[in-house]
Amino acid sequence: MRDNKMAAFEELMGIRNLVAPSESITLTGTDPVLSSRFSLGNTAADIQLAIGVAVNDLWEMSVGRRQTLSTKTEYAAAALKSYQYLSVSFEQANRAFALQKSRQAISTPHLTKDGRYFLPHMGLPHLAERVLKILECDYELNSVVEAVSRWDARALEDAIAQAEGCGAMVRTETEWLAHPQGESLQLKPVIEIEKIADSDPEPIPRGVKPAPLASVRVLDLTRILAGPTCARTLAEHGADVLMVTSKDLPQTEYFVMDTSHGKRTTYLDLNISEQRSKLLELVQDADVFSQGYRPGVMAKLGLTPEALAELRPGLIYTSMNCYGFSGPWADRAGWEQLAQTVTGIAAEQGDDRPQLLPAAVCDYTTGYLAAYGTLLAMGMRAREGGSYHVKASLCQSAMFVQRQRRVDYLEEGMEISPDLIADITLTTDTPYGVMKHLGPILAMSETSPCWKQPSSPLGTHKAEWLA
Repeated sequence: MRDNKMAAFEELMGIRNLVAPSESITLTGTDPVLSSRFSLGNTAADIQLAIGVAVNDLWEMSVGRRQTLSTKTEYAAAALKSYQYLSVSFEQANRAFALQKSRQAISTPHLTKDGRYFLPHMGLPHLAERVLKILECDYELNSVVEAVSRWDARALEDAIAQAEGCGAMVRTETEWLAHPQGESLQLKPVIEIEKIADSDPEPIPRGVKPAPLASVRVLDLTRILAGPTCARTLAEHGADVLMVTSKDLPQTEYFVMDTSHGKRTTYLDLNISEQRSKLLELVQDADVFSQGYRPGVMAKLGLTPEALAELRPGLIYTSMNCYGFSGPWADRAGWEQLAQTVTGIAAEQGDDRPQLLPAAVCDYTTGYLAAYGTLLAMGMRAREGGSYHVKASLCQSAMFVQRQRRVDYLEEGMEISPDLIADITLTTDTPYGVMKHLGPILAMSETSPCWKQPSSPLGTHKAEWLA
C-alpha cells in the first residue's frame, strides 16, 4: 500500500508520458472528508489537477506559457456527489430525485441463499423489468430482498446477465483480481489511449483565446453521470459541446440537470437513417466523439471508432463502459454500483456487510479520467497527428481508487462543511428555473473554468455547430 498522498497524480502523469509539469500546483486539505477508508477526496483532487496539466499542455502550445493550478480535497470530494447539492425551483425535478432515491434503496447488496451478497441494479425502468422477471417479484424493497434470498449468488448473476439485465455478486478485491475480467483489467492502464489511424498533425491555433478549448467541438452521446461528466469537463474549458440523444432513450432527469452545464442538447434518433446521416455530418466537423452506449450498439449502427476516423481523420473517439474493453465481461452493461460490487470496494467499505461508498465515485472519476485521456489525445494529435480511441471504464476507475492509500475516518455520515460547499456553489438562471449547483472545482490562474451555457432540457437546441 502506498502512502504518497499524490500517488494518483503520479500514475496519471505516467500515462501523459511527457516532461514533468513545470507550473505551480497546489492541493490543500486531506482525507478523510467522507466516511470511507478509501482516500476519495485526494484521489479525485489528483485527477482534477491532472486535467489541469493536460489543459495546460494545450494552452502552452497556443500562448507559450502555463497556468497555475489549484484545488481543495474537500471540493473534489463534493464533486463526487455533485447531484446531491443541486436544487431547482422545478417540481418535476424534485419528484425525479425522490424516484431516484427509491431506486437506489433497492439497488444495494442483499443476502443470497448461499450466504453471499448480490446487488440487482434497477436504475432504469427497462432494466428493472428484466431483473424483476428473473426474480419473479414486485418492484418493492422487501419483495426484492426475499426474492434474492432464494438464489445462489453466481447462479443469479449468470441468469441476469443472460437476460441482458444488470446485477452482480459482491466480491472481495482478491476474488476480483483472480477473476478473468479482473485479470484482464490488471494488464491495462486506468485510461487507454490507442492510435487507430494516421492523419496530419492538427496544431493548436496560436494566440490568446477566451478559453483553452475554444476551438474544440465535442459530440456527447452519453447519459447518466460518467459520460456526461466527461463532456461537461471539456465544456468548462471552452469546448462547444453538443449532447445528442433520442426522445425514446430512458434518462434520469436529475442527473441530466447535474451534468448538462455548458452544453447544448439536441434530439437525433440513430435508428432513423436520415437522422443518423445528420449525425455523420456533425462528425465531419467534430474534434471529439464521446459515447457510452452498451457494448456493441455503436458497431450495429456503423459508428465504430475506425469508421468515424475514416470519415473525419484526426477524430478523438472516447468510449466509456462498466467492465472494460477486453475480457469475458467486456460486452456486459453495468453501472456505478456494480463496479463497486465486483471489484471489492463494497466488501471493504462495509466490513461485516457490503456497503456502497457515500458518493458516486466510479461514475464521476470515470468521467473525469475520460476527459483527461481525451485532452491527452488532443495533445498527441497536435504534436504527431493521428486519430485516437480513448477508453475508460467504471471498473478500471474502481481499481484506480483501490491502488491509493487508505485512511482512518472518525464517524459515519461525514460531510463537507456548508461553508466550503457555498464557496463553489453557483446560482444559475436556467430553462428549468433558478438552479443552485456546484461549479467547476479546478482553479486556473488565467482562464477560470466556467460554463457559458445553462443546463437545459433535452432536445432544446438545433443539431448544428456554433459559428
